Amino acid sequence: MLTAYTSDQIRAAEAALMAKLPEGTLMERAAAGLAVVCAGALGRVYGSRVVVLAGGGDNGGDALYAGARLAARGARVHAVLAGARAHEGGLAALRRAGGRVTDLGGAAGGGTADPARDSATDSARGPGKGSVRGSAKGPAVGAGVRRLLDGADLVVDGLVGIGGTGALREPYATLARLAAEGPATVVAVDVPSGVDASTGRVDGPAVRADVTVTFGARKIGLLTDPGAARAGRVELVDIGLGPYLPDPGASALTDADVALMLPRPGVESDKYRRGVVGVAAGSHRYTGAAVLAVGGAVRAGAGMVRYAGPAEPVAQVRARWPEVVITPLEPGEGVGEVGRVQAWVLGPGLGTGPEALAVARSVLASDVPVLVDADGLTLVAENRSLLRRSAPVLITPHAGELSRLLDVPRSRIEARRVEYARRAADELGVTTLLKGSTTVVAEDERPVRINLTGSSWLATAGTGDVLAGVAGALLAAGLGPYDAASCAAYLHGLAGRNGPVSAWDVLSGVPGAAREVMDRLGEDDRAAKLER
Repeated sequence: MLTAYTSDQIRAAEAALMAKLPEGTLMERAAAGLAVVCAGALGRVYGSRVVVLAGGGDNGGDALYAGARLAARGARVHAVLAGARAHEGGLAALRRAGGRVTDLGGAAGGGTADPARDSATDSARGPGKGSVRGSAKGPAVGAGVRRLLDGADLVVDGLVGIGGTGALREPYATLARLAAEGPATVVAVDVPSGVDASTGRVDGPAVRADVTVTFGARKIGLLTDPGAARAGRVELVDIGLGPYLPDPGASALTDADVALMLPRPGVESDKYRRGVVGVAAGSHRYTGAAVLAVGGAVRAGAGMVRYAGPAEPVAQVRARWPEVVITPLEPGEGVGEVGRVQAWVLGPGLGTGPEALAVARSVLASDVPVLVDADGLTLVAENRSLLRRSAPVLITPHAGELSRLLDVPRSRIEARRVEYARRAADELGVTTLLKGSTTVVAEDERPVRINLTGSSWLATAGTGDVLAGVAGALLAAGLGPYDAASCAAYLHGLAGRNGPVSAWDVLSGVPGAAREVMDRLGEDDRAAKLER
């Protein structure tokens, strides 16, 4: 399982480790790892053109020391000092190695500019906490720096570290924009400048990196959009923080994790032991939602699927899924006569009128786990008392649906996905699977899980209905809402990764995705599962 942390957690771990090491050890480790990744990105170091964008804190120091290592191998390195001060030891090392220092206008040996989103809150990893001061008020970014960036093979973003929050100010904002727009490969140091390391929030111009070299542990903001979209490939450099890290603020499942969690039939399994999932979905207007939600449950391996709905979707489900046990519902009728189920999927295409509300009340009055999606979420937003139940509830909103549940603007949720997924779990007493560019799963008192298999190809009608069915089948098979939601999102992402895809393509791809992760499970992991 991959783990990720907030900037506060990282800084505390660094402080604990630094107290036991000679001064400068962590910066040396970080710079060495950064230089290796930069060399790999260049391919041929000798004669290459490298521009280091250096802020005033230890993030800039890492970049300068890495630049010195590249210069010693024959790269032509120019450091652009963007802050009112520069890291003394890193600057001296770069000059000794033959690197050049450039002011914001592009002239060698010039001054520096004002600090912006000052890196004073960055962690202090390195030697020489003293600094070289530039002019109190430096020039704007000039044509010389622009030419350097346009002609570079590699740009190293060392402007702002993990302590930076809020929007970048000038000249950092202009440098970040120029780096993002230029032709060079961009390597970000620890986190792309302009990205909040703890949340992934981006409040203005930000570096768009091809590679982000992060130190000690992954930061939550590198795994969560919009920050994740700016990070590119994330390379983790071990600097020895492991023993000093607390419980993670977030985690992400791998193939092996999912393979170990997925239910598998045993020699004595029957359809009831494998899990019976009920699906209350669809209406005369949205018959396809019922077909897709039911199909998601069938394809995810449910032992039995019971469908309850009105006449129009009943006919469609019966025609497509003959193995499903169907109960037609009359207007205003609940699901009391459907039969025994071990979990319910409620809401896709259900509608929001009085008849849909009657179905929702009857499902949520049951004593089994219930997944609430789509129209079910609208009904719950209007009738919060429906969530007062003892059995677990898993909600699967997108940002717009969560905005109605929490009465928060959608744009704010999209900018702070982890924060609002946690808030929903806490305020509503549910497990939350927040869908979107980054899918996150939150449950009270547990680390947020970030799904890494998602794809923008999944942003098409009906894929959410499939996801609801997959997660419902896993709930019925005995997984708790936290694991069921996490595994369902993982499989759903794998099934839709090769686009363009339709919802039916994703539905058809679910069994193959499950087989793929289970086939990757090694013999040792299989033995470990049997011992549990």
